Amino acid sequence: MKFKAILFAAAVSASTFAFAQATSQKKVGPPAGSALVGDAYGAGVASNTESKAISVEKLGKKLKKENKKLENVAIKGKVTDVCEKKGCWLTIQTEDNSQFFVKMKDYAFFVPTALKGKNVVLEGNAERKVISVDEQKHYAEDAKKPQSEIDAITQPKEEIRFLASGIKVVN
Repeated sequence: MKFKAILFAAAVSASTFAFAQATSQKKVGPPAGSALVGDAYGAGVASNTESKAISVEKLGKKLKKENKKLENVAIKGKVTDVCEKKGCWLTIQTEDNSQFFVKMKDYAFFVPTALKGKNVVLEGNAERKVISVDEQKHYAEDAKKPQSEIDAITQPKEEIRFLASGIKVVN
C-alpha cells in the first residue's frame, strides 16, 4: 500500500512539473498598450525630470568629454524601434539620424511596440561601449531585419548604450 502511495505521488509530481514547464514555455510578447502621452514604464520618471532632460546630442558630447559612464541622467528622444519579441529593448534616434540602444535595468520591465515613433524621456545610466558583431547580429535578428542586413554586420562598433530605469511617453 505504501508503495502505491509513493508511486501515485511521484506520478502527480511528474505531471505537475510537465504542466508547469509547458506553461512557462509559452510565447511571451511585448506588453499590450497604446503608449499614450503620460504612460510610464519601469520606475517611471519624476515629474520634474522632463524639464531637466537633455538631448541625445548633448548626451553624446558629455560622454565623449567625460569619457566615463554617466549615472542618473535623463534624456529626451524619439523611439525608432522596439524589440518585437518581448519589448525588452528599444532604440532612440540621434540628431545625425543614427540610433542608440536602450535596455531596461535589471530586465525588470518591458515596453509595448506601440512606443515606436513616440517621444519619450528616459532616466538611467549611459555609457559608450564597443558592441561585438555577435551582439549586433542578435539584436538585428530580434528586430526582424532582413538577412542581407544581418550578414552585412562584420565589424564591432562603438555606440551609446543606455540602461533605463524608467521611461515616460511625452508626445
